[in-house]
Amino acid sequence: MSKKKDARLKRARRGRKHMLDLAVPRLCVYRSPRHIYAQIISASGDSVQAAASTLDKSLREGATGNIEGASKVGKLIAERAKEAGVERVAFDRSGYKYHGRVKALAEAAREGGLQF
Repeated sequence: MSKKKDARLKRARRGRKHMLDLAVPRLCVYRSPRHIYAQIISASGDSVQAAASTLDKSLREGATGNIEGASKVGKLIAERAKEAGVERVAFDRSGYKYHGRVKALAEAAREGGLQF
């Protein structure tokens, strides 16, 4: 792996260690140059309770690798989390900086009703 990816994964592990102590489900974000993905993973880490991405049929049209697409994914993950009975989560940014698409997804999820 590249040094850049290793450093990101190291930051992600450090953050996940703190989230383990919270004992709440975590909203995990992964971004690629073209798409953004979000999952709500149970507190024990053994199951995915809800998921959304720009690959969903309702979000595929238009640009998917921008802030607008990320905010749509944030709203969709908040909606699906409520259906699954999840209201409070820990935000796992997976070692990415909290700006741009990651920030847009988090703010849209908060507007949708998730608390973190």
